[in-house]
Amino acid sequence: MEGVTRVDGVSCTVGESPTWSAQEGAWYWVDIPAKRVWRLDGSTGASRYWEQSEMVACVAAKQGGGLIAGMETGIFSLELGAAQASVQTRLAAPASGLGEGMRFNDGRCDRQGRFWSGTMFMDMGAARPVGQLYRYDAARGISAPMVSDLITQNGTAFSPDGRTMYLSDSHPSRRMVWAFDYDIADGVPSGRRVFADLTTQVGRPDGAAVDADGCYWVCGNDGGYIMRFTPDGKLDRRVDVPMLKPSMCAFGGKDLDTLLVTSIVSGKSEDAEWGGTVVMLRPGVKGLAETPFGA
Repeated sequence: MEGVTRVDGVSCTVGESPTWSAQEGAWYWVDIPAKRVWRLDGSTGASRYWEQSEMVACVAAKQGGGLIAGMETGIFSLELGAAQASVQTRLAAPASGLGEGMRFNDGRCDRQGRFWSGTMFMDMGAARPVGQLYRYDAARGISAPMVSDLITQNGTAFSPDGRTMYLSDSHPSRRMVWAFDYDIADGVPSGRRVFADLTTQVGRPDGAAVDADGCYWVCGNDGGYIMRFTPDGKLDRRVDVPMLKPSMCAFGGKDLDTLLVTSIVSGKSEDAEWGGTVVMLRPGVKGLAETPFGA
């Protein structure tokens, strides 16, 4: 597809959670069922991965190096070595535990460097609304559930000033994006409201990013496109991508003008070439630097 560059040598079953580490000049993302964390050097284009002992669903950079991750049994610190080895340190888990068949899913840091991630029941066909959204910081540990009754938690993102938090449920029966007022001092969301109702769209709202204009970019999983919503919830742009199931997008690169998009293998013949690939494109706008965990 014109304007889209495929990252060579990378194929994921469920590619997710791309993030740009400005301190390293590198991209990170995960392949959930493969238990892999991928890294792409922004200067050389060299890619590599580390295999973990359990599934990694989301990652964010930590201040000083390494990653924080939402995994199967909790929130972990990951130190990725020069070889294939990595050091996993479990930092926290929900007080009630995750429960059988559960894991963390989408996540990122807020503008103050607190880590947010939600849980889901892995069998999406069961449509169990048992997912919950949590906040983690080193001083207070893991919070009580901040949002409950989620089937497939996704789309967590924050406005440029940090005072609006976005969250979606990408399950086919939900297809909804919400906005919250966000207390930047205490890290508490309130005033939940519908931001974008996608129940009439082909694509489901998956992972997301916010650009420098405060617009919300969300992947249309199953639709083969990315949607851009203005801060007042108006759909003002749609960018087609070559994969049927784009899963999450992230701004990065030296000038924060590159959008990296991960994807999921659909198993459909028309998606055989691009499903599971990672691509880059330049949408003509710039993103925002992500705040590392602990900053």
